[in-house]
Amino acid sequence: MIQTFFISHSYLIGFFSFLLGLIGMPIVVRIAKAKGFVVRPNKRMSHTGEVPNIGGLNIYFSFMLTYLLFEYDQLSQSQFFMIGLLAIMAVGFIDDVLVLTPLAKLLGETLAGIALIGFADLRITHLHGIFGIAEIGVIPSYIISLFVLLAVINAINLIDGIDGLASGLGILYCLFFATYFGLAGEIYWSILAICMIGSLAVFFLYNVFGKREKIFMGDSGSLLLGYLLTSFVFHFCEINAYHEVPAALEMTAAPAVAICVLTIPIFDTIRVSLTRIKRHRSPFLPDKNHIHHLLLRTGLNHLQTTCVLLSFSVLFIGLAILGRNWNIWLLLICDFALATALTMLLWRIINKKMANDQIVNV
Repeated sequence: MIQTFFISHSYLIGFFSFLLGLIGMPIVVRIAKAKGFVVRPNKRMSHTGEVPNIGGLNIYFSFMLTYLLFEYDQLSQSQFFMIGLLAIMAVGFIDDVLVLTPLAKLLGETLAGIALIGFADLRITHLHGIFGIAEIGVIPSYIISLFVLLAVINAINLIDGIDGLASGLGILYCLFFATYFGLAGEIYWSILAICMIGSLAVFFLYNVFGKREKIFMGDSGSLLLGYLLTSFVFHFCEINAYHEVPAALEMTAAPAVAICVLTIPIFDTIRVSLTRIKRHRSPFLPDKNHIHHLLLRTGLNHLQTTCVLLSFSVLFIGLAILGRNWNIWLLLICDFALATALTMLLWRIINKKMANDQIVNV
């Protein structure tokens, strides 16, 4: 009876995960400081003092406890999915504490992906007519699904560079999927997204507005978020491919819609990787060329930069909704053209500011 009430008022489930996160976060902060799970200031970071970097633990536990409380009857059907979530969080946590090599980290992500794609059988099986292809075989499905999973996980990981950005984007993306799944009658998936919104909201407050109790998400959080978002993308594309949603909600350009929604991290990862390769540098080596770094160069602070990127994400989500039934290639072209134009405009602003600064210094 109580479970039915909460499921019919699913926003309350998000509030519950938020309360659990509020209770757990001070505990995680204390443990991190006591065990030395902290990040010290360096040339790539602008914070002062030692800041805990395992905020993903609190996100994971508040999310999972809420899920187990309200969706325990789904556990037998989602056990491998949950094992995958635990595995990807563990990979991130180990990287936060010990710093894994890129290859070891990629291997860990792949193993977690096998739980999702191979055992939970949550994968891409239909290409929506891209290149004239509809349904695909098992082996191509595994390969494409793993590639997409690794791409999204690492895109979210790379965008986690300033206060509130990854968690803010995560809240926005989960809100999109929670709303869509709820309208489509996919209540289980909607509740998963709502649980994550509550957990991320707590982290956002501590990360952006925390002072003595400030905490970073760490890879334990960003990898977990990327893994969950990829799961949403897979299910979103599949139910649209096989017409398992009400006709009014069908999106014939579902893959392009998903890319539009995630434009900020995806486009930024592609742009940064190509720039590094062009400069004969490894795409895995960190630098300060990400979109948030560029915005910081204009004089914005962390919160202002996050707000700008969240605003543009809303713009891209609007484009996704507008073009949901366009030709897939047309929507992708419009999406990347808009992202490119905005990036070029940003560079013009940066160059103008640098020129003005030089004049002032002279």
